[in-house]
Amino acid sequence: MIQLILGGARSGKSRYAETIAADFSEVTYVATALAFDEAMAHRIEHHRRTRPSDWQTLEQWQDFRADFSGECVLVDCITLLVSNHLLAAGDIEAFTPKQIDQVEQGIRQTIEQLLLAARGQELILVSNEVGLGLAPPSQLGNTFRDIAGRINQLLAQQADRVVLMVAGLPLVLKGEQ
Repeated sequence: MIQLILGGARSGKSRYAETIAADFSEVTYVATALAFDEAMAHRIEHHRRTRPSDWQTLEQWQDFRADFSGECVLVDCITLLVSNHLLAAGDIEAFTPKQIDQVEQGIRQTIEQLLLAARGQELILVSNEVGLGLAPPSQLGNTFRDIAGRINQLLAQQADRVVLMVAGLPLVLKGEQ
């Protein structure tokens, strides 16, 4: 089963996803964050300390070629995976639409690899809902919002269950309560 947990910043989406994963005896936690600054390094360290010690943690955002172990795979988060791809691509502000499409195709391939590597397991995907705010003032921000939004739509179509987190409360959009 695939579950997609969406929400804004500090909506409770990671905590909710971890609560679902805690029902499984073997969990692989895929952390997609990169420590680009001290604040992010602090957040990553906090997440490491609060995860159950018996969960296998993979810090990875691309090249999902090997199957995951365990009963459940929790990926936190898809929007950081998208962000990492965009930053690795170079100066998005100078890219042509064709180059941006190529970057998005690379992200889609990574998502396909991820889904394939987790086939047969419970897969919990955490992602930010990016379509509820104002339009970003930069080309990079708009590109990120557009690609992340399309990736969320793709995952929501494939997911068996989709939950939107608001103020720590789950709102089931698709699938069972």
